[in-house]
Order: sequence, then structure tokens, then C-alpha cells
Amino acid sequence: MAAVNWLVLLLTHPLEFRTLLQFWLYHEQKRDIKAITEHPTSGWDRESMRRCWAFLDKTSRSFAAVIKEVEGDLARTICLFYLVLRGLDTVEDDMTIPDDIKQPILRNFHIHTVTPGWNYDGCGPNEKDRQLLVEYDVVVDELNRLEPRYRDIIVDICHKMETGMADFAHKAATTGSIYLEEVADYDLYCHYVAGLVGEGLSRIFSASGKEASWVGDQLELSNSMGLLLQKTNIIRDYREDTDEQRYFWPREIWGKYGFKEMKEMYEPQNAQRAQWVQSNMVLDALRHSVDSLDYLRFLKNQTVFNFCAIPATMAIATLELCFMNPTMFQRNIKIRKAEAASLIMKSTNPQQVGLIFRTYARKIHAKASPSDPNFLRISVACGKIEQWYEHNYPTFVRIIDANSGPRPVDPRRGWVIG
Repeated sequence: MAAVNWLVLLLTHPLEFRTLLQFWLYHEQKRDIKAITEHPTSGWDRESMRRCWAFLDKTSRSFAAVIKEVEGDLARTICLFYLVLRGLDTVEDDMTIPDDIKQPILRNFHIHTVTPGWNYDGCGPNEKDRQLLVEYDVVVDELNRLEPRYRDIIVDICHKMETGMADFAHKAATTGSIYLEEVADYDLYCHYVAGLVGEGLSRIFSASGKEASWVGDQLELSNSMGLLLQKTNIIRDYREDTDEQRYFWPREIWGKYGFKEMKEMYEPQNAQRAQWVQSNMVLDALRHSVDSLDYLRFLKNQTVFNFCAIPATMAIATLELCFMNPTMFQRNIKIRKAEAASLIMKSTNPQQVGLIFRTYARKIHAKASPSDPNFLRISVACGKIEQWYEHNYPTFVRIIDANSGPRPVDPRRGWVIG
């Protein structure tokens, strides 16, 4: 951030300035993948792996930061896992590739991804991650260097994901249907593109020995974790996706509010009904919150926990930002940098993450309108997060010291200050 931007922030948002300054001064980088001592696990001493790290930075700067802080060879494994799935997703998203060409690439991607020298330069010139596929041979090279316990999981997840993606792409190309019809279709699509990522990561965590072996078997919770993140992105990216003729919101939700096409929602005269659709979409995403919190409680390794918790807290904050926010229909919106920095610093243990979820659930409930058809269900969804927190970290607990009596209690949380 340039000096002039810091000055403007100090004058206009002094509390945010303080948060960012604290983050810059006190948030220590957990590891430096470029350090010589890290080369055996990060692979930085190899040109091909350095290129893979560069692609990770290019395709997802925010995600790259949390991946790099995971300890040991997990960071390199997750980096390659991400790039494999990003390459697959790039082929699926590219609307310039004819279906007869796209189908065999998608359905054989798990084979291509371990075939030395394979790459693909047929993506459209405007596809943002085109270069990743042009140089995909470096990913193949590094993937084949991984231990079989990791490589087999990545290839298996890729195989499952490519099948689902190919089915949805073929249906859109051959039936002329550009919309997901039912919430069940929406859930299935999100399972293929994100829920399977959660499954793969859980299996990788267990294979590494950094988490218990049974964590890899928590398929339902892993799926919910992926769906919470994916659905949040789909809600936030409404305008960008609509402008590029990508439609992920299910007709079952927006159709019942009288819309014929998704693009009608950003027209000013439809603002009220669009808000109800937006509310319904946020409600649908919130149903994965409690499962996600349960999943995070299973994780014991600190770097693995941070890797999973930070995107989750970002997601609940983004849902709160989108909820009842008409600006979302006009342009992409993001939480402010200071808020993101604060979430990163606080997302250190399950209790703090639960408190963050509870805080944003309360904000969502405070913004809910009684005239919203989803008002009661929103209230129930927020109440479930509140209930989860109270069940796992009861605020009524008091610790009594036999010598000096009850300790003072923080009135904001009902916790004893000791």
C-alpha cells in the first residue's frame, strides 16, 4: 500500500488504519518457502516448482498466502492439488471450446495430468488462466514427483470432478439449458466443483499424518465446508458471472419471485424482489455453517486449522456483506482489507472462529427485514449458529476461586477474565 493510501486511510478510517498497521507489525509469516532450509519440502530449488508457485500466486493471491504457511510438504501438495483443479476448471469454464473438443479433454483430465509433457493451448485468448494450461507440463512434472499417497488422492478427486463437470457442460451444450433448475442440481454442481475439494483436502491431511486418519472419512462435513465457500463466491460474483453468461443460481429460488431471466435482477425496477432472491441464496449458504464449524473442531494441526479457518471466516463475513446489499447486483463487492486482516489474526482456534460466525450471524439477523419472505428461516439459520456456539462454548460458565470469590466477567461474552 502506497504511503499516500496509508495517509488517506488514516484520515478517513482511523480504526482500519490501526488494524492494518497491527497486521503489518505483528502478524508473522509462519514460513518462507524460498528459504534454503525449506527447499526439501517446498521444492523451491527446482525451476518447475518455482513456476508452479508463480501460477498459484497468479491464479489466487489470497488463497496462495494461506497455502504457503501450511507446514512441511503439505504446502507443496496442496499447491499442486489446487493447480490441477484450476486447470480442469479453466477448461470447463471456457465457453469458446466446442463441446465435442471439451468433452474428451475433461473426461481424460486425470490421465493428462500425469502424462509427461502434456499441455493445452486451445483456450480462448481472454481466458484468464489460459497460460496455466499452456505450461501445464510443469504441473505434470511436479505432480509425478509427489509421493503416491498424495498423488493418488489428487488423481482420484480429479477423476470424480471431471466427470461431474463434463456432465453439466454437455447438458448445457446439447439441451440449450443455461440454468440450474433445482436447488438439488445446485448442490450437486457445487459438490463437484468444491465439495470434492474438501474431500480431497481431508484425505491429504490424514495421509500426511498431521491429522487423524478418520478426518479423511468425514465426507459430509468436508462437503459442507466446500459448499459454504463455493456458494459464497457464487453469490458474491453474481454480476460478473451474469455479464459473462454464466448462471449458477438455481431457478427454483429466483423463479418463485417472478423472474424469467437472471439478468432481470439487476434492473432498478426489480430491486425489491431481487433482494428477496439474494436473501434466499444467503439462507441456502448458511445451512452449511454449523457443519463447517464442526469440521474445524476436528483439526488439531495449527497450520492446517488456519488454512481451513481463514477462508471460512472470510466466507461468513462476505455473506454478511452481500445480505440485503443492492450494490452486489451492480458490481463485485469484497470485504475491506482491514476486516480481512482482522479475521486472519483472529482465526486461530475453534472458539474464536465460532465467535466470529456468531458475530456475523447476529449482523445478518439485525439486517433482516420482517417483510422478507425468508425472514423466519433466516432467523432460524442464525439461531443455529448461536446455538452451536452456546453448546460448545457455554457463556454461562463461571469459575469460582475459593480464596477470592468469582473472577470479573467480560459483559460482552459472559466469560471469566482470569
